[in-house]
Amino acid sequence: MKAITSDNAPKAIGPYSQAILHNGMLFISGELGVHPETGIWGETFAEQAKLVFENLQAILTDAGMNFSNVVKVSVFLKDLGHFELLNDLYKKYFIQPYPAREAYQVAKLPKDAEVEISLIAMK
Repeated sequence: MKAITSDNAPKAIGPYSQAILHNGMLFISGELGVHPETGIWGETFAEQAKLVFENLQAILTDAGMNFSNVVKVSVFLKDLGHFELLNDLYKKYFIQPYPAREAYQVAKLPKDAEVEISLIAMK
């Protein structure tokens, strides 16, 4: 088991790893829509979601993978009304066959974020 840490994604805000690589499987912790260098949050849902995908991409890259390696996506939304907007952005990062996915509306996310996404990828 190996921790994967990317300087191009926000540092963990608690006692957990950005990602763990184990037996060719990469488990990426939930990423939020914050810029890793400035700490500035996206002002809108779309801006936060784009930052989330960029942060996930940075971790995948540092693990020697990309979005085509992703097999499972978990999406947590503050407002399920953003579901279609999320899907539009999602298609810019993933191609068919799309990974398995679930999306939930949740009562609250860390730092009052609009969206949080975690991934499972395989080499």
